[in-house]
Amino acid sequence: MASESSRIVSAWRPAVPGVVEVFHARFTEYAYPMHVHDAWTLLIVDTGAVRYDLDRHEHGTPHDTVSLLPPHVPHNGSPVTPEGFRKRVLYLDGTHLGDELIGAAVDRPDLRDPLLRRRVGQLHGALGRPGEELESESRLLFVGERLRGHLRGGGDPASARPADPVLARRLRELLDERIVEGVALREAAGLLGAHPAHLVRAFSAAYGIAPHQYLTSLRVGRARRLLLEGRSPGDTAVAAGFYDQSHLTRHFRRLVGVPPGRYKAG
Repeated sequence: MASESSRIVSAWRPAVPGVVEVFHARFTEYAYPMHVHDAWTLLIVDTGAVRYDLDRHEHGTPHDTVSLLPPHVPHNGSPVTPEGFRKRVLYLDGTHLGDELIGAAVDRPDLRDPLLRRRVGQLHGALGRPGEELESESRLLFVGERLRGHLRGGGDPASARPADPVLARRLRELLDERIVEGVALREAAGLLGAHPAHLVRAFSAAYGIAPHQYLTSLRVGRARRLLLEGRSPGDTAVAAGFYDQSHLTRHFRRLVGVPPGRYKAG
């Protein structure tokens, strides 16, 4: 039996609709017995590889593969080599993937798609940073869209809808009004009467920046003014709409070139 020291695990539930759980793990000896989930399992393996059975067929997860295991279908899992594996998993509800896609996922659970893999990795990065829910929602939207395209045999599912500068301007105005409190992507889509994916595409095409990047830029600008007024970095973070001071510092350093404390001192 594998020792506890051979297992390194972290798990959390982010405040992002559609994501039931984020699960990161490194196992060297542990093997999963046959089991089921009531959610979709979206899996990437960063080191090593996993061998698993799904619907009595053997599959594997080399490092360039994205694996999508459907709910309610038994599967197991074990490391391919003695070094084990390190994986990142998202458990997703039916928001982005419906039950009608289960059969297709059973037939082809391992997807070789470099763009999809990169997007899943970026989504994990956003989900691991508190305060980045708008970015996480946006990234999850396009991950789900690409997964549906694969399962339906449609290849690249990128939208062919035309540019919509009016919609982009309305979203910009909404973000301008909600600098501190922010707005969830699905809430914005409901307020503006648009599909969330079309909303993000329209905004990005019109302004050359994603909605979450635009909102972050506004918040950093607000933080600069507050710091120059004499507010502390901690107070500034809350007043500018950031999750906490470290959240402010990360984005402030990236956009301004120095952390908030040095900016204020300078």
